Amino acid sequence: MNKSFLMLLAFILILMNGCAQKASGDSVERSYMQITQDEAKEMMAKEDDHVIVDVRRQDEFDAGHIPGAILIPNESIGTEQPKELPDLDQIILIYCRSGNRSKQASEKLADMGYTNIYEFGGINDWTGEIVTG
Repeated sequence: MNKSFLMLLAFILILMNGCAQKASGDSVERSYMQITQDEAKEMMAKEDDHVIVDVRRQDEFDAGHIPGAILIPNESIGTEQPKELPDLDQIILIYCRSGNRSKQASEKLADMGYTNIYEFGGINDWTGEIVTG
């Protein structure tokens, strides 16, 4: 039994070492923060050079969006950095209609190297101001 325990311990150490190497290499997993809509409102109230990104379609954006938001449809986000988001370290607040596309867009932007992404769900649940046009 002692030999089995040592083999198991060695196997675990090997696995942990492999994971540590991945984290310190080029394949660092990038991510985004999911926040509540109240947290998003607090962040929007700050003068910190943040950008609010609506990732719905143009017709949805025109029907009503959060004041100050810019439109970058999720479908248009590929592997190239969007020209509307030149700063990889800028605070980016992302929403869509229900929260699905905003999560997809957040993941794609994180994979591109954006570091301050905050996803706060969908406009369906938004209790703040909405503008049209």
